[in-house]
Amino acid sequence: MKGPVVLAAAALLAASSAFAQNSDRALATSGVNDSAKRPMTFEDLQKMRRLGDIAVSPDGKWVLFTVTDVDLAKNTKTPHLWIVPVAGGPAGSPGEEKPLTASSAGESRGRFSPDGKQISFLTARDGTQQIFLASFNIAAGTMGDPHQLTHITTEADNATWSPDGKHILFTSAVYPDCSAGPAPGVAPSGADEDACDKKRDDAEAQSKVKAKIFTSLLYRHWNHFTGDKRSHLFLASLEDGSLRDLNPGDDHDIPPFSLGEPDGWDFSPDGKEIAFEEKKVDDPALSTNVDIFTLRLFDDAGNPVPNAQPEKISTSPGGDFTPRYSPDGKSISWRMQKRAGYESDRFRLVLYDRASKQIRELLPNFDRWVDEEAWGKESKTIYFAAGNKGEEPLFTVSIDNGDVDAIEGNGEYGDLHISADIEEPIVIASKMMVSEPSEIVVVHTMSRPQFQIISRGTPAPHGGVESAFGRGNAHETPLTHLNTALLSQVNLPKMDTFWFPSIGNVKVQGFLIRPPNFDPNKKYPVKFLIHGGPQGAWGDSWSYRWNPEIFAANGYVVVMINPGGSTGYGQAFVDRVNGDWGGRPYIDLMRGLDYAEAHYPFIDKSRECALGASYGGYMANWVLGHTDRFKCIVSHDGMFNTESAYGTTEELWFNEWEFKGTPWSNRALYRQWSPMLAETHFKTPTLVIHSQLDYRLDVSEGYQLFDTLQRMKIPSKMLYFPDEGHWVLKPQNSQLWYKTVNDWVDQWTK
Repeated sequence: MKGPVVLAAAALLAASSAFAQNSDRALATSGVNDSAKRPMTFEDLQKMRRLGDIAVSPDGKWVLFTVTDVDLAKNTKTPHLWIVPVAGGPAGSPGEEKPLTASSAGESRGRFSPDGKQISFLTARDGTQQIFLASFNIAAGTMGDPHQLTHITTEADNATWSPDGKHILFTSAVYPDCSAGPAPGVAPSGADEDACDKKRDDAEAQSKVKAKIFTSLLYRHWNHFTGDKRSHLFLASLEDGSLRDLNPGDDHDIPPFSLGEPDGWDFSPDGKEIAFEEKKVDDPALSTNVDIFTLRLFDDAGNPVPNAQPEKISTSPGGDFTPRYSPDGKSISWRMQKRAGYESDRFRLVLYDRASKQIRELLPNFDRWVDEEAWGKESKTIYFAAGNKGEEPLFTVSIDNGDVDAIEGNGEYGDLHISADIEEPIVIASKMMVSEPSEIVVVHTMSRPQFQIISRGTPAPHGGVESAFGRGNAHETPLTHLNTALLSQVNLPKMDTFWFPSIGNVKVQGFLIRPPNFDPNKKYPVKFLIHGGPQGAWGDSWSYRWNPEIFAANGYVVVMINPGGSTGYGQAFVDRVNGDWGGRPYIDLMRGLDYAEAHYPFIDKSRECALGASYGGYMANWVLGHTDRFKCIVSHDGMFNTESAYGTTEELWFNEWEFKGTPWSNRALYRQWSPMLAETHFKTPTLVIHSQLDYRLDVSEGYQLFDTLQRMKIPSKMLYFPDEGHWVLKPQNSQLWYKTVNDWVDQWTK
């Protein structure tokens, strides 16, 4: 189960740019002389530099970004700041990227000041994470000696410059009663609040009693107990370093916790107001209702507004996310969901007129999730990424008439930044593919001779969208080459895609990757991967946790199906899983594997193993009780007993939506789709993986499955991590995970 985050792995448009086809990066993964390359190893995966967040200088000439290096021997991941010029290399080509920082503590979230002369970043080089500032040489692309801006006891995160460069907005988790102040809505001085927070932290650390008392739900979340602290927005003055809590006394997280979502706040262009997300509900475990609020910071004369109160501007009973002011300050856009209690409702793009206070939907007929948006500098166009058919292409929409323009596809784009050049805008973004980890690219949006404008996102027939959105032909330039040398050494086979009919006359998409050094005359065993979510998707994207290329590397065909519930095929297809967890999605999966077996003669259908995590783990458990076609199963963090899973998870709205109520109000549906109740049919050797800190699907689900398998004398093994949550993230734990999984599959299929 994925929680409050869009897990889109998407894509539209099969054409890639001519430049990319001739670039070093494309050459490194083109398949030329693949037979001379070696299969990728886990060690290769860990040596790859991992692109993080990116920022563009105000003049559009520099891109600042985070790169994380993994040290497998030390079991560490360390981020550092890198920089690359957008142009300036030979014959005007992009220049070479280079690191800017290298401290052992690491640095992240580099951001340019509005005048481009300073850089802010986060680092824990003094022991706690704080905001540091350094001068920036615009001509040379170099950084001066940094100095510390914040010294807040509760640490700083998510630093963002105000448009006038006089303040930095950041988040910090504090005790709401320490910020309550002398009157409601009035914050105490920053020093008094910080002293109070420190006193509370010290008392908790020194106490011999570690017991907790709960009086409400959501007392734990994902991998931690929520405790008494809440995230607040703070404003730090660059003039004197003073801090201002913008949410004094508020007992809700601002912004609410998210997994990799774009920033949940923004400054108005004049810097006098902010917009932010807040889940201001009485029972956050039962609601998905996140709202957008605005808060006046300064009056027209630039003086702080005393006792300013947030104003709610969103109206949807569902989630509202990522507010973004237009450059002219007239509008605020955000992503809206209409249905209450459903985290996977369609993410729609809406526009709020600040003068009239009216909200209108920009893409009423665009039947895909808008995952991220960015304003064009002329305030007439919004650029956005949306999942489609296993990819995440780029689009634009006109705010005047709603015309949709498909810019580019092929892979998965994210972290969108629009250049300052209004006449010929470019998009600077991250891009990944199944055969290549994330790099930064520049998309020249005016170079689209084959482009077709389609009015108002007219919906396409189910199963495809080219006829609705046209085909983009933008000119794309690779900007970074973080892993080109390593990628040139390893054989990363291309991915096939196929479509097949399933129940209800619905077309479903599947993907297949051959093993390195593939011989069409041989028969190969299969790793059948089942994605999580269930509202997620496989596609043309890279992963360090469930990497299809490394699963294929030791001589396997990898087959992946996007069954009902998958994103990128329209909301009706997403809703196909609701209340039907083991029904139509299971049929989609089995028919997809049937199709692959029938159309790829090199598949040895007598040697297949099913592997899944989260909802994929649930489905692996369901497969265990409903078919004997697999030689083995790997179930990672899967739901085994639907009723106990309800009582041990944290976000109850998820289960109540998917199973149409509570166990006591709709027990029949919970039991209908409970893998546990098919236990008398279990026969397949199964590897169970679960972690102690997984509070989304409690470790007891793994224990129950393993105990059942052992009691029934079915060959089984359990891999337990006491220090991981829903994902296995530590390098050496990940190494053990891949080895244990691959050894288990080898044992039963080879």
